[in-house]
Amino acid sequence: MPTSVALGSHFEEFVKSQLSSGRYNNVSEVIREGLRMLEDQERLRALKLEALRAEVQKGMEDGPGIPAGQVFENLRRRIDEIAAGEKE
Repeated sequence: MPTSVALGSHFEEFVKSQLSSGRYNNVSEVIREGLRMLEDQERLRALKLEALRAEVQKGMEDGPGIPAGQVFENLRRRIDEIAAGEKE
């Protein structure tokens, strides 16, 4: 299935440099490699998004959080208790 693609001068030069390097034998090989890389990148992005959604769901199922002010107040109280115990 022949396809015509307009790459623009930047990518045309890049393709030429890849061919000159000897790594690829023709333009199709360069384009296929680029598409494989894009496919891998999209697959990875989908996996990351799936993992993020799972973590969000897990957080929602854990119930409400504790306000930061309350956390710091609890820490201050605990530090004061420890300090008072060391003075005795």
